[in-house]
Amino acid sequence: MNHLTTGQFHGQTNQILHLPGITLTDTEYTQPKVDWHYHENAYFTFILEGSVLEGNKKEVYNCEAGDLLFHNWQDPHYNIKPDGFTRGFQIELNNDWFDKFGFESSRIQGSMKIDHPTSKLLLYNIFKETKIKDESSPLAIESLLIQTLSQLFSNVDNQKSKMPEWAHKVRQILNDDLTKNHSLEDLVKELSIHPVHLSRHFSKYFHCSLGEYIRKLKLTKAISLMKNHQYSLTEVAYESGFSDQSHFCRTFKQNIGITPFYYRKLI
Repeated sequence: MNHLTTGQFHGQTNQILHLPGITLTDTEYTQPKVDWHYHENAYFTFILEGSVLEGNKKEVYNCEAGDLLFHNWQDPHYNIKPDGFTRGFQIELNNDWFDKFGFESSRIQGSMKIDHPTSKLLLYNIFKETKIKDESSPLAIESLLIQTLSQLFSNVDNQKSKMPEWAHKVRQILNDDLTKNHSLEDLVKELSIHPVHLSRHFSKYFHCSLGEYIRKLKLTKAISLMKNHQYSLTEVAYESGFSDQSHFCRTFKQNIGITPFYYRKLI
């Protein structure tokens, strides 16, 4: 089985950035199939454009733009790329980095798909920093990564504590149609729970309020569409469920720190 070392991925490397304990790689997937292999470091894969199928010993993930995976080190997997352009952003973390900040990598076994929009927005911000590359970028990247790992471990703990059925269901409802204007009354009717229970306990499982979660879902959808220049920013806003472009721009700048126009130009 092929063993890939730090910074090594199958495909064309567009950019690689080395920081202490961290390697960040912008990669174009060029091979239709990559057989079973593993990496010496734990790492995130964030699909920026296109699609790829990734399989391991337990699951197969059909990944589209905006999908995020985490692989623990030496977890074997394979890739199949459909026709078309596919681009991914990888962040490798060596064991010393985990130890330095007190993260126990052994708590996360194998591979997993991360659906929480907060984690995805953190990855988009890290990606942005790799393109800015100024004197503040290394500090910003490390700080954002600590937040990402904290979020990841929190999600793992939630899974172990058995998230209630209503929480799984509300996540599915909110993800299925971002253009729908959900009301609290409609949600509690579908979930068969009291509105006070939903409002009070939502943040326990999703680490933000209901409104913040919906806005982050819309924003992650918007950013995944922005790389397709066939869409104007107005079309991106409406396709992602924002009421208008000004609302989209305001939410984008609050979460990413720059305007959508500048972000599209930067990447």
